[in-house]
Amino acid sequence: MATKNTNLSTYNKDKVPSTKGLRFGIIVSQWNKNITDSLYKGAYDTLIDCGVNTEDIEMIEVPGSFELIYGTKILAKRNLDAIICLGSVIQGKTKHFDYVCQAVSNGIKDLNISLDIPIIFGVLTDNTMEQAISRSGGNHGNKGIETAITAIKMADLNR
Repeated sequence: MATKNTNLSTYNKDKVPSTKGLRFGIIVSQWNKNITDSLYKGAYDTLIDCGVNTEDIEMIEVPGSFELIYGTKILAKRNLDAIICLGSVIQGKTKHFDYVCQAVSNGIKDLNISLDIPIIFGVLTDNTMEQAISRSGGNHGNKGIETAITAIKMADLNR
């Protein structure tokens, strides 16, 4: 789906499933912290806006996006209904970007296969810092908001 010049962060609360009794985890990479803090705020505020109690949201931080995988494994032991993984990887001049993005994508996919709760992919993989800013609260919305709505829908599906 092409999202060029589109803000996908708007949602209709009337179409979001009930969050009553649901517990969520949010794991946030500290790398590119200005971006991941914005993603976290979007996800957290959206969960609250959709009726999740503050005590039903657990957040942990990990050093980078690669560490989201292990951190999610740890967080999954805490009786949660869905976990949101938030990170930001920005293209540099080496292949490091490709390796990290592939590893994180596959790791989160593997967790979705092996765990009994949904793990939501909220890792921005952008070519520039400007793109990351645009997708974490700029003119393309906030991917954190989208991940929260996805987490609610997937947790509801898993009930």
